[in-house]
Amino acid sequence: MADPSSYRPKPGQIPDSPGVYKFRDEHRRVIYVGKAKSLRQRLANYFQPLTSLHPRTATMVTTAAAVEWTVVATEVEALQLEYSWIKEFDPRFNVKYRDDKSYPYLAVTMNEEFPRVQVMRGAKKKGVRYFGPYGHAWAIRETVDLMLRVFPVRTCSAGVFKRSAQIGRPCLLGYIGKCAAPCVARVTPEEHRELAEDFCDFMAGRTGAYLRRVEQQMMDAAEDMEYERAARLRDDLGALKKALEKNAIVFNDATDADLIAVAEDELEAAVQIFHVRGGRVRGQRGWVTDKVEAVDTAGLVEHALQQLYGEETGDSVPKEVLVPALPEDADAVSGWLASRRGSNVSLRIPQRGDKKALMVTVARNAQQALTLHKTKRASDLTTRSRALEEIAAALELDSAPLRIECFDISHLQGDDVVASMVVFEDGLARKSEYRRFQIKGFEGQDDVRSMHEVISRRFKRYLAEQARTGEWGEEEGQEPGEAPGPEPTGPSEPGLVPGRGSDGSAGPVSREVSAFQEEDGRPKRFAYPPQLLVVDGGQPQVAAAKRALDELGIDDIAVCGLAKRLEEVWVPDEDDPVVLPRSSEGLYLLQRVRDEAHRFAITYQRAKRTKRFKAGPLDAVPGLGDTRKQALIKHFGSVKKLRSATIDEICEVPGIGRKTAETVAAALAEAVPAAPAVNTATGEIMEEDDGGSTT
Repeated sequence: MADPSSYRPKPGQIPDSPGVYKFRDEHRRVIYVGKAKSLRQRLANYFQPLTSLHPRTATMVTTAAAVEWTVVATEVEALQLEYSWIKEFDPRFNVKYRDDKSYPYLAVTMNEEFPRVQVMRGAKKKGVRYFGPYGHAWAIRETVDLMLRVFPVRTCSAGVFKRSAQIGRPCLLGYIGKCAAPCVARVTPEEHRELAEDFCDFMAGRTGAYLRRVEQQMMDAAEDMEYERAARLRDDLGALKKALEKNAIVFNDATDADLIAVAEDELEAAVQIFHVRGGRVRGQRGWVTDKVEAVDTAGLVEHALQQLYGEETGDSVPKEVLVPALPEDADAVSGWLASRRGSNVSLRIPQRGDKKALMVTVARNAQQALTLHKTKRASDLTTRSRALEEIAAALELDSAPLRIECFDISHLQGDDVVASMVVFEDGLARKSEYRRFQIKGFEGQDDVRSMHEVISRRFKRYLAEQARTGEWGEEEGQEPGEAPGPEPTGPSEPGLVPGRGSDGSAGPVSREVSAFQEEDGRPKRFAYPPQLLVVDGGQPQVAAAKRALDELGIDDIAVCGLAKRLEEVWVPDEDDPVVLPRSSEGLYLLQRVRDEAHRFAITYQRAKRTKRFKAGPLDAVPGLGDTRKQALIKHFGSVKKLRSATIDEICEVPGIGRKTAETVAAALAEAVPAAPAVNTATGEIMEEDDGGSTT
């Protein structure tokens, strides 16, 4: 525990202006991010006597070893920067709402020639219309199945669509009338797009006029004695009404609003959100979080708004957001929401009427979610604590191992040798810090040498990060998509010195820095040591891991291994294993850590093997990346046609210069085409696919 006075900045050094501040621990890890109207006043609150601080705040400031800040021009900019840093650094003392899934949306791909209706999760894509979120994917499919009778929009994948176009026959949905079959030109692209737009209008809540039009068409058909058409329209009308019944009307004025309610106790808080679009409840979602910082209801609401709308833009942010308590600076939050939407957003507490009544319902759901969560987690908290205590007692550790790292080696008969590193903190998997390695020091199968290499590389990076002898490059230790971002720039001097822009004024790019300014504090690197290092294996693997640590001069990390055969726990320099009872929670936790490392390693090893088996002649072309390979295949249609193309024809592909075209042509000329594959059932020779392998 650090003494806050040891890193407290002088009051004159802290600017009296809006900004965002970071606390770092002794390992340079960002542990808390906050914003303030006045940095001077807010930071002064953290350096009061510990007895006058909230217990959680006291824990944070004694864990910290440094503080730094960034000055911004407005409070809205402070809110934006705070959200960005919380997402980037994942600080342990900030409230973070986590749910166990990505909520599904009903999506219409209006950016395609023939729009497709489908279930989508994850990041939003440009040109796609989204409706939801929904609690379950099956709820979307049920609604779509009802509406396809009236709006027969394409729902098939690109592969099915292309196949139907090639054979000239639609899929089953085309035959039963639930798809307009644009794949076989039953409708024109314009007619199909009009169907998709009608579908979107109906989902957006513009239902009344459409229902009246269908009903009138039904009556007209009956009067004209077109009874079959009238019956079909009657069934269409029934399907639409049934789809609408699944979303009860809560507001009669076609309101678009999100209602947020919070239920909390001293330790945890639950947030529930109801999404109302066109006066109907279109979706519901919720989170439960530990109150790791001293925060009231207004603060929880602000964090929820950041979580909910931090990645959203446009119509995904509604015109109205109803909350149980307004954030401390409601005007700044409203301005931030308006900037996300592109127009004004009303942020308020409902006082009366239907909105107040629905807020009561949302609050009731939040309370039920918190109660259910506490019921499920009560034994879990106790079990995890007991497991960590049992491990500490069995291995004679000074304290419970709050951070555990486990390493495993995977290969297939000596080929594609890889390793994995998984991280458990407080007994729970921390997947953002998982890492995977390729074995580079030697060829062939040797689990002991592989383990020594991986442990050495991991902790060499740790020591390098501690010494700050250089920056990190993008290597195999990073997960896909986790490339380092730009390092903060600015002067680095002892203490905290207010930074200024080139014109002498404070601005969003002006940074106040500490001795750690060049550090980014990202938890996505190897900068933080575990209390316990676990290897998958017995005495030889444990000895290799211990030898790697000894060679690096690291003597404050406990090492053990878990052998699969008898689930024995091996420790260095001991001839006999530590035997934990089969019913031990500590043994169960070590097994989960080991099994997770094995799963992660074998997943990577299989991916590498699959990629190697699927390698085509283009993979041998030096300097030709995936983007340009795809462009070549898309342009020519297959590797066979590309092989017969001239250099001038290859140069016509965007991004391909003459030198690259010559290299591609030479590589394809040297490559020997694979023998054709034969379908054993039909005797037909199968054609090359786009990657050059046979299918």
